[in-house]
Parts: sequence; structure tokens; C-alpha cells
Amino acid sequence: MPPLRQVIASHRLRPRRSLGQNFLHDLNIARRIARAAGPLSGATVLEVGPGPGGLTRALLEEGAARVVAVERDPRCVGALSEIAAVADGRLAVVEGDALAFDPASIGDGPVRVVANLPYNIATALLLRWLKELGRFDRLVLMFQKEVAARLAAEPGSRRYGRLSVAVQSRCAVRRLFDLPPAAFVPPPKVHSSVVALQPAPRADADPELLEAVATAAFAQRRKMLRTALASLFAAPDETLANCGIDPRQRAEDVDIDGFCALARALGTRDA
Repeated sequence: MPPLRQVIASHRLRPRRSLGQNFLHDLNIARRIARAAGPLSGATVLEVGPGPGGLTRALLEEGAARVVAVERDPRCVGALSEIAAVADGRLAVVEGDALAFDPASIGDGPVRVVANLPYNIATALLLRWLKELGRFDRLVLMFQKEVAARLAAEPGSRRYGRLSVAVQSRCAVRRLFDLPPAAFVPPPKVHSSVVALQPAPRADADPELLEAVATAAFAQRRKMLRTALASLFAAPDETLANCGIDPRQRAEDVDIDGFCALARALGTRDA
């Protein structure tokens, strides 16, 4: 493959703030992210926001059978085409908006998502993928460090909230390592974290009901649950007690199992 810096220079690629671009130039870090996705031999990988292709190269070098790279910036599509030309058919470049891309178009079989996500759409993409978890066998994603902390936050933490519940009720979450701003061009104003998500949905929790409970609970996180959930349950004290939750607790004190129990109770109410 042509040297990455040569590709960047020849295509005059300068990151655009409007697209949330921060290019990862360090190929050692890119390889570390690719290896975090596990053995890639035989795997189909979805990459979002590849930019000039630093992580794309690492995924191919680590043996991915097929990489589908979704890129919105036509300048970067041209740069990625140079990699595709020498990738023996293992790289497919899709020009378009990742929020509009349907993973089903990749084909049958499990897909592994590995991406340095554009920060301006990272959370929206993750929430969408949570609704399609059956298509993925693992996700290794880069987020702003603050967002990564929310994904992995435990009950009792000030970072524990709706996003924590939504993700942890569907996946096992593990923060792998952090990256400083200097790892990117241009350096962002925040640190970044790489997170591994292993799909493991709670079969007894309806995601929509769980979202309704978490939304109500955390909308008034400073209030006791008996008050915060009064809009959902006619007798919140009784419902909470039946779920093994002290009605005087606040949302941040309830673990994932507790929220799942509340979601089941809400489903029973609506039945």
C-alpha cells in the first residue's frame, strides 16, 4: 500500500470540523485497535469514518477477510480507493452517511464493527446499532473519553445514566485503553477511549420499555424513585418494592437488573 502520509498529501486531505474529523495517523495505535477486535481471519468488518484509511490498513493487515468502509467525505473516498486497488478485493468503499447505511446490505453472517467514530454522530450510531445487535458479533469503537465513561459507568457513579442502562442491558462493556489528543490530526480538545462491546442482550427486558423507565427515572435523578416514576406507575411504592427496590432510592442507585425488573413491571401494566 502507498504510505499513508503520501496518500494524505496527494489528496490534500485536511480534516474538516464540520464532519467531526480527527485523523488517526499513528499506525501502531491503529494496529492495536484492530487487534482488540480479536482474530480477524475470516471476519467481515464494518468501519465507519475511515478518513484516509489508517485503521483500514490495520484491519487488512490483521487479516480481515472483508472490510466495508463507509465514508461521507468524497476526498477520503478517493484516498481509500488507492488502498482498495491493492487489497485483492477485500476492501469495499461506500460513499455515504453512516446514519443512513443499512448493515443488512453487507450480506448474511455476523459483522464486526471497528471504528474511530466521528464524535458528532458516535452516540446516535451506537443507539441505532443497539437495535440491530443480531447483525454484530462484536463492536470495538472509539469515543470521547467522557462518553466511554458513561457507557461503562457503574451504579452509584455520577456518570451512570440512560446511556449506561441502554448499553449495559444489551452488551458487556469493557474500556480497553485511552488515547491522548496528540494521537490525532488535528488534536481534539478531549481525550479518547477505545471500548469493546460484546452483544449479550437481556432476554427478559424489552428495550423500549427499558428506555421508558430509564428516561423517567433519570429525568429527575435528584428525586426519589417513588416520585420520578409516578408518571409511569399508579402505585410506584408498591411496584418498586415488588421489584426489590427501595422507593427512596434515586435512579443512579439502581443496577441493570433493577431497571430490567421495572421494565417487566411496566410491560405487565400495559398488557
